[in-house]
Amino acid sequence: MNRIVEVLPDQAALVARSLQLVLETIREAIAQRGQCTIALSGGSTPKPLYEQLAQQDLPWRNIHVFWGDERYVPPDHPDSNQGMARQAWLNQVKIPSFNIHPMPTEPADPKIAANQHEAELEEFFQVQPGEFPTFDLILLGIGDDGHTASLFPHTAALTVNDRLITVGQKDGQPRITFTAPLINHAHAVIFMVAGASKRPALQAIFAAEGDDALYPSRLIQPQGTLWWLLDQAAGQDLAVSQPE
Repeated sequence: MNRIVEVLPDQAALVARSLQLVLETIREAIAQRGQCTIALSGGSTPKPLYEQLAQQDLPWRNIHVFWGDERYVPPDHPDSNQGMARQAWLNQVKIPSFNIHPMPTEPADPKIAANQHEAELEEFFQVQPGEFPTFDLILLGIGDDGHTASLFPHTAALTVNDRLITVGQKDGQPRITFTAPLINHAHAVIFMVAGASKRPALQAIFAAEGDDALYPSRLIQPQGTLWWLLDQAAGQDLAVSQPE
């Protein structure tokens, strides 16, 4: 794993740097493999990035968009990660509809939805059950509690190592999420983190020793490059240990 930590002056600089890295990754992936597979995160921090991406002139037919997790709500619900990304970005560009791969939230049982999406990923990436595909880029954030995607502290989703997709839980509400092993097979992972409220979790995540079950973002150690992009409020006085 190649881990790079950058502390940017403010949120505007954080978004600008994220945009630069995303565009570089997209163009490099298309040049090398003919397409780019990117998984998006939800929340308020990446929304300005998506709005910036909507202004770019990119070969949209060569870009496939997925999500790292999804709240178990319809796409038109205000809490939908898919809905936010569509409004901010995907509805504004000429990307083919079949290049957009949302997580299903229609089945009554979220476990069925997780299985459906796992099957879709296996078919798209042409991998066998038990094999992990490699995304070109996965965007992530963290919560004040140290969770990422829908991998929350001390939940069963953290222990799922043989699946691509599983069901996460927050306050009794189900979510569909990438598993940690799937994230860790990515060519690149970018964490976008803003705000002083994230400092305690970041200190625990970057500590040389710690509890992965309490701070699940510690589980993210991709085979490729791991970017931590922090604004000054989040990254101020952050002590970063070197990964082994």
